[in-house]
Amino acid sequence: MEADLQNITDSTAEVAATMIEMSLLYGPRALLALLTLLIGLRLVNHVVGLMVRGMEARKVEPTLAGFLRNLANIGLKALLLLSVASMIGIETTSFIAVLAAAGLAIGLALQGSLANFAGGVLILIFRPFRVGEVIDAQGFLGSVREIQIFHTVIKTFDNRTIIIPNGALSNDKITNLSRESTRRVEWTFGVSYSDDIRKVKDIILEQIGSDERVLSEPAPTCVLAEFGDSSVNFMARAWVNAADLWPVFWDMNERMKLAFDAADVTIPFPQRDVHLFEAGKD
Repeated sequence: MEADLQNITDSTAEVAATMIEMSLLYGPRALLALLTLLIGLRLVNHVVGLMVRGMEARKVEPTLAGFLRNLANIGLKALLLLSVASMIGIETTSFIAVLAAAGLAIGLALQGSLANFAGGVLILIFRPFRVGEVIDAQGFLGSVREIQIFHTVIKTFDNRTIIIPNGALSNDKITNLSRESTRRVEWTFGVSYSDDIRKVKDIILEQIGSDERVLSEPAPTCVLAEFGDSSVNFMARAWVNAADLWPVFWDMNERMKLAFDAADVTIPFPQRDVHLFEAGKD
């Protein structure tokens, strides 16, 4: 009985000594790691806050700003946790190697998505177009409704919703129809060879100049562009506000036809003379 009590006492003393030794060895490390974690979290939040305020001051696109904020927050906290684990004595080399291998595998599996991601970042940084602008890209003409990290949403004028991957969008040509406040309208009017070209030119300039939506500066122009197969072709140009381009173009086509009819100006159409010869006769 006394031997058993002695064994228990010795075991307890050994455990206590081991705990004291481990406390002396790891206690300061644990306290330092905890202090580092608390201070590090505050620093991470402060750095992320400064980053957010900087992006707001630079008017960074909200979608990109939110993504960069989350990326910085997660990345900095991950580095902080690895540093704290290393301070405690946890081996992090193998853990980092596993993460690197996993990242490589995921990257190879998601090549297309990563290309779209990179394209979205480029679009949001360099802003070739913004939400609300009209663009012609990838064979579609419409208004930009959303710019996401992986794709861009376009609403066409016939009310179709088109989702275009940002990878393709950032690597192809984009025509932005809304970036400039004014646009140039062009018409081609063909008249008969028998019509007075000075009279025709005066009619064209008069009709264009009488439209209040046409800007006086730069002034409208009209030139004889070419001699066609069946008509003399005039080219007219005028500058309008971007929103008035198509209404002015369509209205002027109608007004010009009425003006030509009123002035007896002929708008010719292709004709072909067919001569029939009876067999056996010259």
